[in-house]
Amino acid sequence: MNNIKKLKFLFVTHEALCVDLAWHVKKEGHDVKFCIQSKEDKDVGDGFVEKVDNWTDHQNWAEVIVFDDTGFGEAADKLRKEGKLVVGGSVYTDKLEDDRDFGQEELKKAGINILPHYDFTNFDDAIKFIKDNPSRYVLKPSGAAQNEKELLFVGREEDSKDVIQILELYKKNWAKKIKTFQLQKHATGVEVAVGAFFNGKEFIMPVCVNFEHKKLFPGELGPSTGEMGTSCYWSTMSQIFKSTLERMQPALANSGYVGYVDINCIVNSRGIYPLEFTTRFGYPTISLQLEGIQSPVGEFLYSIAKGEKYELKVKKGFQICVVVAVPPFPFLDPAAFKKYSEDATIIFQKPNYEGIHLGDVKFVEDDYRLAGVSGYALIITGSGSTMDEASKQAYKRVRNIIIPNIFYRTDIGERWSEDSDRLQTWGYL
Repeated sequence: MNNIKKLKFLFVTHEALCVDLAWHVKKEGHDVKFCIQSKEDKDVGDGFVEKVDNWTDHQNWAEVIVFDDTGFGEAADKLRKEGKLVVGGSVYTDKLEDDRDFGQEELKKAGINILPHYDFTNFDDAIKFIKDNPSRYVLKPSGAAQNEKELLFVGREEDSKDVIQILELYKKNWAKKIKTFQLQKHATGVEVAVGAFFNGKEFIMPVCVNFEHKKLFPGELGPSTGEMGTSCYWSTMSQIFKSTLERMQPALANSGYVGYVDINCIVNSRGIYPLEFTTRFGYPTISLQLEGIQSPVGEFLYSIAKGEKYELKVKKGFQICVVVAVPPFPFLDPAAFKKYSEDATIIFQKPNYEGIHLGDVKFVEDDYRLAGVSGYALIITGSGSTMDEASKQAYKRVRNIIIPNIFYRTDIGERWSEDSDRLQTWGYL
C-alpha cells in the first residue's frame, strides 16, 4: 500500500462497466464492494471483486461511492448533500450527455462554437426537412437509444439520399426505441476527444487527448460500436481543451460533478467543433488511462471526491488500447452469446498479465472465463515513447491471448501519423 490509507470503495453500475477500475483499486489494497444492477451481467467480475446485491445497504459502510455511468445523477447529488464522498454524475451532467440538444445549447452558452443541428421526434418531419435542405448530415439517436451505437449513421452523400434511406429504415424498425434524434451538419477534419478529471470545483491536470476507433473493422468499416480501441497522450497545454472543455468549468462546478469529463470534437483548419459529451468514465478509455496513470488510483479518486487538488502523475509518450471481443459483440443477442461464447476459457499462452484489463469476464477455478452476455471480453493496453512503440507492445500482448472466436481491430493507433500531421499544420499540437 506504500503508506497509503486503506479505504472502503463501493462501486455501483448498471452493466458492470467499471469492473476493471474496481479490480484495479482492489489490487492497490483497498476494500472494494461491487453492485451490478443488470441481471444479465450479474456474474461479471466474479472472483475478482466482492459482489453485493443492493448498494444502498452498504452506502454507510463505504468511504467513497463510485457511480460509473449516467442515470445515477440524482442519487449522487443526494448523497453529496448528505456529506458522502461520491465520484459520479449529477442531474446536470447526466442531461449534458443524454440530451444532445441540451448539451449543444450549454456549449453555445459557454461561448463555444457548435455545428448546426436539428432535433426531431418524428421521422417524417426529419425526412421532409432533409429534402428541403439537402446536405451531409450525421444522424444521432438521443436518450436511451444513443447507447445503441450501431444506430449512429454518418451520411456520405451531399444530396442526403443515404440519410433519408436510413430514416425510412429506422421509422419501420426502430420507431418504438428512437423517440428523439438529432441531425447534425457534417464537418470534415480530424476527430479528436479531450478529457480531464474534475474534483467538483476545477479540472485536474494533465488532460487526456484521445482518438477513438468506433467502427467494428479496420479502416473504419462496419457498424459503429461503443469503441474498438483508443489511442491517447497526456498534455498540460492543449488548445483543444482550452477552447472547449475548460470553458465548461463554471457550469460543472455549479453542479458539484466529480469524475471524468470528455468532449469529442471535429477539428479542421477553420476551428474546433464539439460533437458530444461523455460525463462519466469512458469505456475502454478508463482502462487506457490506467495504463498511463502512475499515481495510486484509489488515493486519486478519494482526493477528487473530497474536492482536493491533486498532482496526477502520468507516463510520457503514448498509450493505446485494443478491445478484444467475441460474438455477438457489438450486437445484443443472448442466444448467440450462449451458443458461441458463454463460459469460454481465456487462455494466456505465457503467464504475462501486464496490460490486461477486464471486460465482461469472471475468474472461476483458476481460469479467466467469459461472463455477461455482450462478448466484450478484454481491453489490452500498451505504452511507448512513440505511438508505434505503444501499438507494438499492445498487439504483442493481444497475440498472447487465445479465446474461441476472438476478434479485434489490427489498426489502432495507425491514424496518428496522418492525424498528427494535420493537427500540427492547423496549429493544435
